[in-house]
Amino acid sequence: MRFSASIILTMRYVIAVFALVGAVVSGLALQVHYTVGTTPCSINEKWDCGVVNHSSYSMIQGIPVAIIGIAGYLGLVWLGLARQRAALTLAAGVGLAFSLYLAHVERDILGVWCLYCVISLADIALIMIMGFIWLIADAIHRQRRRW
Repeated sequence: MRFSASIILTMRYVIAVFALVGAVVSGLALQVHYTVGTTPCSINEKWDCGVVNHSSYSMIQGIPVAIIGIAGYLGLVWLGLARQRAALTLAAGVGLAFSLYLAHVERDILGVWCLYCVISLADIALIMIMGFIWLIADAIHRQRRRW
């Protein structure tokens, strides 16, 4: 019983920290989006954030994808701190699906990877997993309290 209770108490802060990391990484991608020169993550012909963040896929309805990422991650911070487990897990799932789509664009269409995007993909996947664990731990904790 202590294990699930301790997870429930600390998970929201861990998720909030990971979501803040995601917001920072998205901010770095946004900086690349507006940079005209060589970017710090232009490693070689297969790893170049500038190519990805200047492509037509880097905007949705005139809004840079990185801004959508920042907003999404800040929303996850709020959902985590507000203890909205189900909403957080659902939102992280939507974010993960979107990140997987963007990874498909990078791999199959552009043929170039963005280091910030890959870090963001790993981050949102971890947030999704942690959200799911948090949701399950809370359900177990509630069930045990009933008995």
